Amino acid sequence: MKLTKTFTSFFESEKAGGILLLFVTILSLSLANSPIQTQYIQFWSTEFGHHSITHWINDGLMTIFFLLIGLELEREIYKGELSSIKNAALPLFGAFGGMLVPAGLFLLLNFGTITQNGAGIPMATDIAFAIGILSLLGSRVPSSLKIFLTALAVIDDLGAIIVIAVFYTTSIAFVNLAIALGVMGGLFILNRLKIYNLIPYLIGGIAMWYFMLNSGVHATITGVLLAFVIPFGDGSKKSPSYILQHFLHKPVAFLILPLFAVANTCIAIDSNWSDGLSHSNSIGIFLGLVIGKPLGIFLFSLLGVSLGFCTLPKDLKWKNIIGAGMLGGIGFTMSIFITLLAFKNVGEDVITYSKIAILIASFVAGTMGFFWLKFSLKIPVQESLTPQKE
Repeated sequence: MKLTKTFTSFFESEKAGGILLLFVTILSLSLANSPIQTQYIQFWSTEFGHHSITHWINDGLMTIFFLLIGLELEREIYKGELSSIKNAALPLFGAFGGMLVPAGLFLLLNFGTITQNGAGIPMATDIAFAIGILSLLGSRVPSSLKIFLTALAVIDDLGAIIVIAVFYTTSIAFVNLAIALGVMGGLFILNRLKIYNLIPYLIGGIAMWYFMLNSGVHATITGVLLAFVIPFGDGSKKSPSYILQHFLHKPVAFLILPLFAVANTCIAIDSNWSDGLSHSNSIGIFLGLVIGKPLGIFLFSLLGVSLGFCTLPKDLKWKNIIGAGMLGGIGFTMSIFITLLAFKNVGEDVITYSKIAILIASFVAGTMGFFWLKFSLKIPVQESLTPQKE
């Protein structure tokens, strides 16, 4: 299967971004448990404009991340791997299973408790980390597996966005929400009038973000809504959507996501840190990501193929889908993001223990996925042949 230049560029940027995320996460955890622990943690809590630095990153900069996700999703729907039902069906079925089964496992342990709100935590897949680990396997990875995992992760992110909008909105200020949607409507009209200058869309996006922030609906949703009113045109390199998507790739991969990782993994791990892992919440997160993800992705993909809604690519086997499902258990960015929303009124300890559970589960899932695929994917002929000594 031939990969498009856009997909290859996206895959490469996510691969490098995943490696950087791993580095800054280790660095942040180290600093948060070093002699400068107090100063380091206090720095991220420093307030300006009535909000902490971490809050500005989570509610402000992450909106740009969601804008990029929206632009990528739009391209996949119009011209990419999700542009036909046949291509989209397999990752779509897999993504549904990868969201429903982990959430179900979590609720099985937490329904009726103060932590039941965390059902969305194990539903997410971190695109950058998952692709970063897949890329370590080099040329033995079939193009169809790269496409499957990437499409699945993008659909997962869309699912997480819907979960955030529907389940983590506590109270709504309808006037502010109406203004935000009104601005969006105005931008949609500009789109239909074929106004291709990006400036009015970006200015309108800032206004949308402000009113969405004060509406009760999480402000990052603005990013996705804005993506779908920015003109896609013919999808060429001159289209506003492509220009903005191409521009945002590196800042998001190499600045915004690392900043999010650093700010949200400055976790002071005390001597009793393991106690929190025995809580039903932590167990639910771990089981959801490590067991629920690969199980759900495999079973629902198998169901889709069995019912005739989709087909398994010729260069893939079911054991490859299981390996991709394991990599889907790397929650990290989106899982931590949902944790902050789900438990903001429950307590800081629950958030901390949840983050630790996410980090451990993501590490286990990533390690399992890497070694599973390493031993299940065929080594290309050119790699398996070694020069003979004369």
